[in-house]
This record gives sequence, C-alpha cells and structure tokens, in this order.
Amino acid sequence: MESRARQVLGVVDIHAHLSPRVWPFIAQTMKQNDLRLMANLSGGSSPRAFAQMKAMSQQMGDRIVHFFNPDFRSLRQAGWAYIQAELLKTAVERFDYRGLKIAKILGLGARDEHGLLLEVDDPLLQPLWEMAAFLGVPVAIHTGDPRAFWEATNPANERYAELSLHPNWSYFDRVQSGEVPPWTDLLAAFEEVVRGNPGTRFIGVHFGNAGEDLEFVERMLATYPNFYVDIAARLGEIGRHDPAQIRRLFIRYQDRILFGTDIGITPYGLMLGAPGEVPSRPEDIKPFYDIHWRFLESADKPMPHPTPIQGDWSIAGIALPDPVLEKVYVLNAVSLLGLDQPPKKWEAGTPNQP
Repeated sequence: MESRARQVLGVVDIHAHLSPRVWPFIAQTMKQNDLRLMANLSGGSSPRAFAQMKAMSQQMGDRIVHFFNPDFRSLRQAGWAYIQAELLKTAVERFDYRGLKIAKILGLGARDEHGLLLEVDDPLLQPLWEMAAFLGVPVAIHTGDPRAFWEATNPANERYAELSLHPNWSYFDRVQSGEVPPWTDLLAAFEEVVRGNPGTRFIGVHFGNAGEDLEFVERMLATYPNFYVDIAARLGEIGRHDPAQIRRLFIRYQDRILFGTDIGITPYGLMLGAPGEVPSRPEDIKPFYDIHWRFLESADKPMPHPTPIQGDWSIAGIALPDPVLEKVYVLNAVSLLGLDQPPKKWEAGTPNQP
C-alpha cells in the first residue's frame, strides 16, 4: 500500500547517475515510480558538459538537478583546486547546478604531481570545500567502499560473489602493500574534512560511507550538524541491523537522512545499485524501487534487499511514520538543494514526456 507521504509528495532520488542521451527513458522511469526529482551526481567537469546537462533538465521540466565533478585527471595542473573551484562556481551560477560530488578516487587513486596519493583531508582541497560553502551547495562525498573490499577475496568474505565478479574492486593486496590506506584511516580522514569545515554541508553517500558501522554513522550525525547521509546502494547493509535500532536512528536524525538509490541510466546500460552478474533490464526498475518503499514503510521481515550481488542475506523493514517519510523522501532534499518547494506531481500523458 502506498504511504501517504509518497502519495502526496512523491519522492526525490538524490543519488543517481544519468546521461542526457537517454532522457526520454529517464522521464519514463521517473513517472512510473513517481520520482518527482532526481539528482544526477555525474554532472561532469566542463562547460560543455554543463550545457548538455542543463538542456536535459529543460527538456524534462527541471526535474533533474546536477552535481559538479572535479576533474582529478588534471590534478597535476598548477592551481588545480582553484581552477576546479571556479568551475564549480560557473556550474552553479550559470547552469543551475546544485552540488559538488567527490568520487571515491579521492583517497584511493588520485595522485598529485609527485605521484603521491591525494588523501581525503589534504589541505589542497580546501578551495573546493570553501567554494561549496560560499555557494550554499552540498558536497556529496564517496569515501572508501564496503569494508569487505579490504578483506581477502575468499569464500569467507561476505562479498565473495561481488568481488569474484569484479576482482579489481578488492583493496586487500593494495592495502597490504601500502598502496591504499586501511578502511578506518579513510573514514578518519573523511571525518576530519567534515569537522574542519562546519560551514559546508556534506552528504556522506552510501549511508555515511559506513553502512556496516552504525556507531560511526550515528556519532557523525550526533557530532556534526553539517553532516547528512543518503541510503543509496546500502539497503542491504542498513537493513541487516536490528530494525528497532535503525528505526530509532532514522527518527532521531530525520532531518538529515536522504532517499537515494545509486541508479545509473546511461546508453551503456542500466545499473540498479551495483552491477550484477546478469545485466539489469527496464522491467527490473519498478521492483527495485518497490523494495525500498517496503523497507522504509513496512515492518515486513524477512525481505530481500534490492541488490543481491552485494550480499546473500535478508533485511527487515523499519515502518517509518509518515512525517519522517516526508522528510526522507522529499523535504530534506528540497531544503538541502535550495529548492523553493517539492516538485509537482507528474501530469497525465505519454509516459516518456514531462
């Protein structure tokens, strides 16, 4: 049964990766799942990309907003951070971008002009954090990956199926050699960025980058009022915890939890949270969103989680009250993105037109 929150307000998916080349299919997907707005975290790094993304938004009745992506490939360029900060300013002021997205390459792959790994809390990045604060836009930051990716890839690893399918996702050998930091070091650096920039609002994507560690996530929410989390691609981790504990956390921090899925819709394929062994099909999208509604709105258990490749276990629903659902689904995102009001309901008509 559809909750009143979804029925009245619909939903904002604040964590998506979208291509303007397939905007009619994106519009169809949004309409069929009553997604009033989506935030495209793959907004690109250049004015050419900004123009393409703005054109898509206009074609869809401004139901898509975009986040700027710093170009870490040009990291060795003199004044790199200041150049990227100015590009962020251009994206926001000229093309109506609504945020800054930092990919997990920071701390795991991006290297400076000396070939040294750029750490998450490196002072070099300060102009970006300060520009986001100046512009009043949030920073969606992906730090690290699931903790199991730092463990040996063998049948004892709970993500064995996923790591067997994507062996390059494992950091076990690289952390042993010192090529990448331990998981806990990345989270400590991430916390230092949030702590050191109280005027900048940070979205810890994938449930604060630590869906496995509720103590860390709850401490971050309790300590830093500029810290938000989305639930994208982590329902499997969130839902395996005690549902009463998760429900309390959602209610306590209801103003800073955001709905998101990490859906990817591009000409190269469809991703529903994470790529699995069998490519996702358009008919898989509605069941994917439906399991999110079921988790958030009901106390059902056990239920499957929406991305089985991420772990062979079931989850339990947390039955949030409607006032909390309204915030998680829509109102928190509307406020954080600087929008005047929730997006309007889709009008009747052809499914691929806004």
